[in-house]
Amino acid sequence: MGAISPLFDDMFQKEAEQPMISSSADDDELRALVESLKIKIAIIGCGGGGSNTVRRMYQAGVDGVKLVACNTDARHLLSIQAHHKILMGRSMTKGLGSGSLPEVGQKAAEESENDLWKYVDGQNIVFVVAGMGGGTGTGSAPVVADLAKRAGALTIGVVTLPFKAEGAVRMANAIKGLEHLKEKCDTTIVLQNDRLLELVPKLPLEAAFRVTDEVLMQSIKGITDALTKPGLINIDFNDLLTIMRNGGMALIGLGESSEYGQRAEMCIEDALSSPMLGDVDLKQAKGALVRVIGGEDLTVTEAEKAALLVSERIDPRARIIWGCAVHGDIKNEMRVLVVLTGVKFNSIVESFKSR
Repeated sequence: MGAISPLFDDMFQKEAEQPMISSSADDDELRALVESLKIKIAIIGCGGGGSNTVRRMYQAGVDGVKLVACNTDARHLLSIQAHHKILMGRSMTKGLGSGSLPEVGQKAAEESENDLWKYVDGQNIVFVVAGMGGGTGTGSAPVVADLAKRAGALTIGVVTLPFKAEGAVRMANAIKGLEHLKEKCDTTIVLQNDRLLELVPKLPLEAAFRVTDEVLMQSIKGITDALTKPGLINIDFNDLLTIMRNGGMALIGLGESSEYGQRAEMCIEDALSSPMLGDVDLKQAKGALVRVIGGEDLTVTEAEKAALLVSERIDPRARIIWGCAVHGDIKNEMRVLVVLTGVKFNSIVESFKSR
């Protein structure tokens, strides 16, 4: 091995000494082609909860996506930062909200279909984000998802189920709304608020909602960054289609570790034992997306190990896509996002009800 290191040192030195490549006459054409191949992504937040997530994503500076907030509550919509805003159901609700009635949220979205269509038409991927259980998000999200599917976009629902403290009626509305939404989306990712609270126990309810916004933002950003930012191993749009087109119900796990030498193992254990996955049998999962990020010391071998560890915990016939990227602001740490698709709807509902 003693002679190998100098060989690589010499190779890197020669690469560093290479002159800058001069511009070619064909570069303009290539740039135009690359620009035309960019994936178009819209993230549409429905209702108060979905709009809050859009605001958090706007503040975080998510690149390469269109952020749209939709609500029936004009006052709340005014407080949201987004690229675009839609006040749904103007003639019906007068900007005063849905009164926590999903049927009002649905009709408001139907009234505003022309406005909504402008933001789903021509998109490759549409994320429909909502908090299930209230009126506007629960009622409008399936309408938005249906429009996105009709526009030909890969349609991914990302929703939360309410805290039990929010009451039985809200819970019943959430389950019913989720059932409607999953019929309109290719994949529907579900996060249970009570499960998220286990990550940060003893928080006041208002602070717990902020934690929910943060986890939603990090989860969606992890997927969009995998598509829009270059990495050591990239995930492309067709990769995503492989597991998300007709992916059914999905869950997300997040993990991190700075235990060098065992980071992959500890990250995946952290992600797959996360309360966010609930009591669902992971062997049900028919697909997985694994995205690993780390600092300058991250290796492709570590990322590949993470994907392998996930494959050992889910259905052996499952399709797995994985990628990894280096972030300059991360030091001595490895982070992983795992999206598990093809989970049974009833398993998620039972896990929710068991809390």
